[in-house]
Amino acid sequence: MGEELDDRIAAAAEWEALLGEIRSVEGLEGFLRPLRIEALRPTAEGPVVMLNVGRERCDALVVSDDGVRALELPGLTRAEVEREALAYLRTVQGFERAQAEVSSLRRRLLEGVPALEDLHAYQDAQQALAELGLVTEANLRGTLGWLWDKVAGPVLAHLRPVARPDGTLPRLWWCPTGQLALLPLHAAGHHGEPGRSVLDTVVSSYTPSLRALQHAGQRGAPDGGRMLVVAMPQTPGQAPLPNVAAEQALLTGLFGEDRCTVLGESDAVTERVLAELRTHQYVHFSCHGTQNLNEPSRAGLLLADGMLSVTDLLAGPLETDLAFLSACKTATGGVWLSDEMITLAAALHHAGCRHVIATLWSVYDPAAAFVSDHVYRQLRRDGGLNTDAAARALHSALVRLRDRRPDRPSVWIPFTHTGP
Repeated sequence: MGEELDDRIAAAAEWEALLGEIRSVEGLEGFLRPLRIEALRPTAEGPVVMLNVGRERCDALVVSDDGVRALELPGLTRAEVEREALAYLRTVQGFERAQAEVSSLRRRLLEGVPALEDLHAYQDAQQALAELGLVTEANLRGTLGWLWDKVAGPVLAHLRPVARPDGTLPRLWWCPTGQLALLPLHAAGHHGEPGRSVLDTVVSSYTPSLRALQHAGQRGAPDGGRMLVVAMPQTPGQAPLPNVAAEQALLTGLFGEDRCTVLGESDAVTERVLAELRTHQYVHFSCHGTQNLNEPSRAGLLLADGMLSVTDLLAGPLETDLAFLSACKTATGGVWLSDEMITLAAALHHAGCRHVIATLWSVYDPAAAFVSDHVYRQLRRDGGLNTDAAARALHSALVRLRDRRPDRPSVWIPFTHTGP
């Protein structure tokens, strides 16, 4: 025991000596030390709001060039956040299951001569979906109102953001933790009441961490470049996506076919997509996505030969400027590891993609096509994309969808932006 203890003491002393030697080198003074807040302040045009959900209290830490300010959220408790997040997930998942049932029965009817009982089952499923849709929209409106009352409203009342004289809204980044990471903070509000919603007050983005935002903000947005389009209108075992062709036509029309690499159906295999990701400045996925709330690293994009997973993407590194994930559930994290923000969007961002537009759940296909069209036309510049305007382009698309259908938040809630 004595010899083992001496060895440990000697090893600790050697460790400290080596650390001292490394830290004496210019530029390495902070090696293996916690970063000071000055080093983590965002190089962004607005504050980062880090939301902490604790056992004793909940707070918003507002990080800006001026430092860090703590804002207690006295009306919020951890138990309430967990309850609201669970109700929200049940609402979304219940509606998705009903949609999947209708799609499955429709495919069965189209495969051959349908039996009478199949037709009746399809009609019953359609009726159940319509009834559940009304409940779903009401529940989502309740979630958005609660998020405004308990989280976003108090934060924005504290910040008092002011639009520019031309009406341009200020930027804000959300960095939620705990079960709040599952909820649509960017869409919080009472949307029937002017001035009481996030969409009417700021342009929202998300970041998985301060360091990720800082790193992405320090990289410039290069000009030109090529677009990778992964287009899967048909995927084994999944409902068809009729608007994939329209999205592909939009992109090849904007960029030119000679500047687009299109991988469709049999060509869109995991190994090929990963290889092409490393050589393209922009990528657009028009396909199905999936999410495992218990094991979020098993989230993925469904390709011809299987799933392109979070783990695959984290292998990086990428130098992609914009990834548009016109796929389902690409910005949804997990239940047990929600603090870690393990999502496809975060994986792409960590792997080196500056801007990621993704979705929280299964999206209404025409809405996805509208958002794609609106965003790309807003960003188009000199044959390339002005990706630094990605958050504002997405925000304007969501406002237009919201103003058309304020009674159907499921249409415009899901789309999110991650990046500087």
